[in-house]
Amino acid sequence: MAELFPITRSVAGPGYRETLDRLEQVSGPLERHRFASGEQVLDWTVPREWTIREAWIKAPSGEKVVDFRDSNLHIVSHSVAVSGRFSRAELDRHLHSLPDKPDAIPYRTSYYADDWGFCLADAQRRALPDGEYEVTIDADLSDGHVEVGELTLPGSSPAEVLLSTYCCHPSLANNELSGPVVAAFLARELARRPGGRRLTYRFVFVPETIGAIAYLSRFGERLRRRLAAGYVVTCVGDPGDFTYKRSRRGDSLADRAAQHALRHAAVPHRIVDYYPAGSDERQYCSPGYNLPVGSLMRSMWGSYPEYHTSLDDLSLVTPDALAGSLSLYTRVIEVLEAAETWEVTVPYGEPQLGRRGLYPSVGGGQLPGAADAQRRIDDMMFLLNYCDAGPALLAAGARVGRPVWELRPVAESLADHGLLKRADRARQAQSAA
Repeated sequence: MAELFPITRSVAGPGYRETLDRLEQVSGPLERHRFASGEQVLDWTVPREWTIREAWIKAPSGEKVVDFRDSNLHIVSHSVAVSGRFSRAELDRHLHSLPDKPDAIPYRTSYYADDWGFCLADAQRRALPDGEYEVTIDADLSDGHVEVGELTLPGSSPAEVLLSTYCCHPSLANNELSGPVVAAFLARELARRPGGRRLTYRFVFVPETIGAIAYLSRFGERLRRRLAAGYVVTCVGDPGDFTYKRSRRGDSLADRAAQHALRHAAVPHRIVDYYPAGSDERQYCSPGYNLPVGSLMRSMWGSYPEYHTSLDDLSLVTPDALAGSLSLYTRVIEVLEAAETWEVTVPYGEPQLGRRGLYPSVGGGQLPGAADAQRRIDDMMFLLNYCDAGPALLAAGARVGRPVWELRPVAESLADHGLLKRADRARQAQSAA
């Protein structure tokens, strides 16, 4: 995160590409999908690329009072080139500050309208004297492309899981960098997963909003056919409690898996229903797509005072919080991997476990290790009872209050004894979706 923090990112331009280049050193090589400036993507038009070299304001005294080199948040992202002199009143129409946070520099953008502006602390803005100010913005807006980085980790099933995150904000640590950094390390761990993967995982690194819309315009039909679950990874670096925002569907596999992982990880958390604002979950859940995509965060965007300001710096995130978020996402993956559809092979009644060596030959009393043995028997009974509609393990886990990553070995043992079998792949994919 410290490496990525100083880069001046925007939705399109060299800073965004440099960020992808560095992230793939962790995640592995990313396939790049390009969408040309001016290209129509759904109801949107891809903007031009932005390159900035310098931007500053000189006070009447000749002193630089605002300088892009001091903080890349000082410039409104995608500002057009400017060179001129302005009165204090004229300049003020292009200044942005936060009266309720007098020491914070706000983050502002102008992607879809040719404009310019500077952001500064409100205390500094109020102290600017009357007089004539010299302003320079040395920047280019030119035809280029918006770029999406994608990493696909194939599994044995055609069902897919989407992990989407964004890399378009400048120096914002929790709101911007925590998501792509945790996603990159999750991709690396998942690529090395012992025993391989049942599901196929797609990691996409996009510029927020326009990147997700562009990706949907090209690959939305594929997602509609194959997506079993998806998550937008953002705001996962601060030490706040976890928040899960449900998909628009409300009870999708993504929702059940995230809530199952949160409950059994025993971490403080809250669950909020979907609403069409926030990050890219609103694109994936938009009309016409309504994909099973939620968002697992710590402090939700907009809910912490540092959000979209210079106060969202590297001091706000902690190694423990980042590691805890990575661990929880890993648990969600374990839930998804375990949430298979199984079928009982004895269609009527309760199977006899004793003659298969799965039930104690002596009953009626407490034997050494009886609690563990009873738990295993209970797990077997629940699985054998609920494995007639899937995802069976997740349904059984919800009923018995047990994490599915502990139930899965029990299911595999029952399969080894001929009492369960995996449903065919087509039914697995349909059940997952």
